[in-house]
Amino acid sequence: MSPRSSATIRDVAALAGVSHQTVSRVINNNERVAPKTRARVEAAIAELGYQPNAIARFMTEGCTYTLACISPNLTDYTFASIMEGAEMEARRQGYFVISASAPDAQTFAQLVHQLVDSQRTEGLLAINPYIDERYTHLPETVPTVLIGAMARQAKYGAVALDEEFAGRQATQHLVASGHKRITLITGPLVEDCSSERRAGYLSALQAGGITPDPRLVFEGDWSATSGDAAIHHWLDTGTQFSALFAQNDRMAVGAIRALRDAGLHVPEDVSVVGFDDMPLASYFDPPLTTIRQDIFSIGREAARQLIWQIEHPAEPTPKLKIATQLVIRHSTSLYKEVP
Repeated sequence: MSPRSSATIRDVAALAGVSHQTVSRVINNNERVAPKTRARVEAAIAELGYQPNAIARFMTEGCTYTLACISPNLTDYTFASIMEGAEMEARRQGYFVISASAPDAQTFAQLVHQLVDSQRTEGLLAINPYIDERYTHLPETVPTVLIGAMARQAKYGAVALDEEFAGRQATQHLVASGHKRITLITGPLVEDCSSERRAGYLSALQAGGITPDPRLVFEGDWSATSGDAAIHHWLDTGTQFSALFAQNDRMAVGAIRALRDAGLHVPEDVSVVGFDDMPLASYFDPPLTTIRQDIFSIGREAARQLIWQIEHPAEPTPKLKIATQLVIRHSTSLYKEVP
């Protein structure tokens, strides 16, 4: 067959006896293609004289090989790590990711229209879709994977932590250390992760024979400032406690600073558990006991799921919960009865 410059990726796929997605992976040097298959595709490309470029791929294949990722912001460490994981996996499979931030539901809706509904991208990754009404603007007909929350509708894929298990894991560590007055600083309770981590906290208390006390729960906003505010609230109201579970490391750090300012020591007076295992957690004073989540893997798995949906539209939409790990350092200790 003589070479022809107008050959499309589908022509190459037909000649090589593979799918056009496999041809795309060969073009983008994806390591997932078997050597024999790669050789067959490369031979077909050479025979047909196929020369891919971004515009031609869209015009001939009707596919941009681009994904959209919309996050509440682009500066938060967790969100940035998720996006980095998603981008690396997408690139590995021959796709690109356009990342954008939407601080509110209205901006989210505009971005969905501009990036997804306009067919500029093949699918959507939506981080923390239930922090406000943005979930009401999720696309109806385009493959979509939610990150950080389980989908409330079957048509959407989802990748999230097993948040209730994580909250139980943190609290069980404190219960097993003999603590009974265990405070909790939550994130905003409108977010699924905050309410689910609180459910795990309550479950662990009840399993340990401890009656939950609502006075020991303080709603924060993920900032170190709200961790500081929680400690001042409990100290000002004379609340007795010997341990604290903060639903992220930043609030834990703010709480430790407030405890120290009040003349209390961690863990001698108050044991503290955080959540995230951010890179500096092991360098805090004291090094922080925390719940580790593999944020990078969450983004990578979400991108993998989305690409699977795009390339296998007839297959069921997967939903995945990822386990966490308790990392014990020096901010927690066994409970000691005050003489």
